[in-house]
Amino acid sequence: MKKLRKHLVIWLFENSQKRYTQWFKHHPGWQTDREALLQLPSHSLGYALGQFLTAHNFELIPKVERHDVYHVLTGYGTQVEDEIALQYLCFGNGKRSPYLLGAIVLGTLLLPEYIGYYLRSYQKGKKANAFYQLDFEKLLTASLTELRSVFFGTCPKPTFKKLSISKTL
Repeated sequence: MKKLRKHLVIWLFENSQKRYTQWFKHHPGWQTDREALLQLPSHSLGYALGQFLTAHNFELIPKVERHDVYHVLTGYGTQVEDEIALQYLCFGNGKRSPYLLGAIVLGTLLLPEYIGYYLRSYQKGKKANAFYQLDFEKLLTASLTELRSVFFGTCPKPTFKKLSISKTL
């Protein structure tokens, strides 16, 4: 039954991201791609982002590139429960958007067995220095270790697990 509920969440993510981006994101996308990111210094946020994208066979989705940066900064994976937990972390950090709120509500209703993980993620976001509003395109050459230290006081290791969910917001 849990597998079916996870598939429902994946389906909801896949069928809502394009519409959400079209209707709510009015700024231009970044002027870079995965290959350009991999040319940046190996200690940089951008290089780590390029590695994350490569590990999951993702490309940047225009206008919502920062979502993948959140994965890199926090070390959260792409399992369904990790995607929802990441939304909780961002909510704790101060981010508010219709998509985030929908993901939290639906994710909690459909996968309530992860509520402890979600609440720990919320607390982690609340304790972190605010990062959700930054223009990460301008920080792509910054040191990933230093950014993690500034935001979290620690350096979480990326969890580039085997892909289990398609690219989501």
